[in-house]
Amino acid sequence: MTQLTPLLHQHDFRALLGARLTNSLATSALATVVGFQVYAITGDPLSLGWLGLVEAIPALSLVLFGGHVADRRDRRSIILICSVVVTASALALALLSLNEALTLLPILAVIFVTGLASGFERPALTAFEAQVIPLEQAVQGVSYQSSVSLTGSILGPVVGGIAVAIIGLVGTYGLIAGLLAISTICLFVIPRKPMPEVVPGESMMQSLSGGVSYVSRTPALIGSMALDLFAVFFGGAIALLPVFATDILHVGPVGLGVLRTAPSLGALGVMLIATRRPPSRHAGRTLLISVAGFGVSMIVFGLSTTFLLSWVALFFSGVTDGLSMVIRNTILRVLSPERIRGRVASVNWVFIGASNELGAFESGVAASVFGTVPSVVGGGFITLAVVGAVAVAVPTLRRLDIGTAKPTEDPPPLGASA
Repeated sequence: MTQLTPLLHQHDFRALLGARLTNSLATSALATVVGFQVYAITGDPLSLGWLGLVEAIPALSLVLFGGHVADRRDRRSIILICSVVVTASALALALLSLNEALTLLPILAVIFVTGLASGFERPALTAFEAQVIPLEQAVQGVSYQSSVSLTGSILGPVVGGIAVAIIGLVGTYGLIAGLLAISTICLFVIPRKPMPEVVPGESMMQSLSGGVSYVSRTPALIGSMALDLFAVFFGGAIALLPVFATDILHVGPVGLGVLRTAPSLGALGVMLIATRRPPSRHAGRTLLISVAGFGVSMIVFGLSTTFLLSWVALFFSGVTDGLSMVIRNTILRVLSPERIRGRVASVNWVFIGASNELGAFESGVAASVFGTVPSVVGGGFITLAVVGAVAVAVPTLRRLDIGTAKPTEDPPPLGASA
């Protein structure tokens, strides 16, 4: 067997990590700064909801088409174009902020454009990363990428907040644009990768449905995606943390900030461990156990009335969620055929987008109807029920070993020439 070069010694992978770190740092800072500016302009919490919606709608609406494009065009070029668009959007926000009479509408227009770019970039980037990282090092590669992305997400809001206080909004948007430009350069130095094979005679509709069709007949894929969707949709409590910090734990804004860091610290720790000890064997079983552990953590957090226990519960929710993220992303990498990798990734992004965007909305509705504690505890029990259902309904996921897993047969679509 050929000796594999360690990932961190590979030029392309180091450049990819640099791109992921700077992009995550910049985009999380951008979300924080834009939210701060929008609330300062409007004084209306509902405007923050519009901000998220205006970005989510184009991103989720276009992501399936983005997967089709990612499997028909050079993925590196798609990513570079989208990265340039987002960089230009940050510069546009800097220019808009020079106007002291700035209103909400121009900001929403810029954020809408970033949502359009996300719809194309996400599936292309997922598929391109799979071409950069050798299959034999997929688990380790996913662990490294997830670690640096999470690090950027943790530091980004802090950097954004401090920058606004020191250099103002215009300077901060300029700084964010600079980070995005560095991310673009890191991607640019990665050489082009081979174009995916296109089936002759495949229509656009057949291509668009190719990812959905493949996922629907690959039980391990749809099972892992369903676990993520329902665990986040019903089991997540992050959106309700201000209520717990204020009314239940009585720890105020400082305590809220500390609580918010707990899941990220737990996830980062387990991802760093996974770079050295990849969870390849019995990956399916480990995924089910980790999602069940997430549900238990949410139950403990919902029932807790002490700050320390609540923090520990959130920390372990991050540990279990981080482990499941590494395994789910590796399953996506290993079980996706190269020809339709972009389209399969786009289906996964639909699941992720639905769970993240709709999950926060569900948490608010459930808390208003049933109460904050019952909604969180009930969500934890629903998560456990979903794990049990998936374990029974998808035995191939329960028995999955990443080291021996392969994509299922991928026949050409009906009507395509042989």
